[in-house]
Amino acid sequence: MSLPEIVSRERWRAAREALLLKEEAVRRAREALAAERRRLPRVEVDPEYVFEGGDGKATLLDLFEGRSQLVVHHFMFPPEWQAGCPCCAAFLDQVGHLAHLHARDTSFAAVSRAPFTRILPFKARMGWAVPWYSSCHSEFNLDFEATVERDGEPVERPGLSCFLRERDRVFHTYSVHDDALDTLGTTAGLLDLTALGRNPLGGDRLRYHDEYQD
Repeated sequence: MSLPEIVSRERWRAAREALLLKEEAVRRAREALAAERRRLPRVEVDPEYVFEGGDGKATLLDLFEGRSQLVVHHFMFPPEWQAGCPCCAAFLDQVGHLAHLHARDTSFAAVSRAPFTRILPFKARMGWAVPWYSSCHSEFNLDFEATVERDGEPVERPGLSCFLRERDRVFHTYSVHDDALDTLGTTAGLLDLTALGRNPLGGDRLRYHDEYQD
């Protein structure tokens, strides 16, 4: 791999300023795309999906934990595997403390097809506190295209799905899969995928994660 050219400070500054113009254009385009994403229509989720988690059975509504939004990480971990996908694990490592999402009325959970008895020891090994549920007894993965049929066999794919709650009604607002996850994982990046965006609570500033009042 070749290394960057060595130049004077003046040449570096000129090159940096030229690149900055392009970076600002990309940022503006990204913000416009996020705004367009928030205007996407929503679809009501009718099936009563049942998951298994640390507290036993849970519905999709339960995964919201009382908040208005939910981001689900479709973590590749099929029933026949002994451990989860390394790429999905690296993604989850980057998500960080959930207090910043919670303060913006947004919950986060991982969902996999592996039985919860297999998820639990792997979660402990990774040292994660993020809520993680098994969907092994439901069609959740298939319905949200985290599992697809290829040549008659189920194939896993990583993804994120966003949901919005109005009282007891749940709506699907957005999904993204595969390599598109590579640049996501931060609090701002996840919120940009949701219907309410980065600041659904109306101006709550970033704080230390132990200073939020959930």
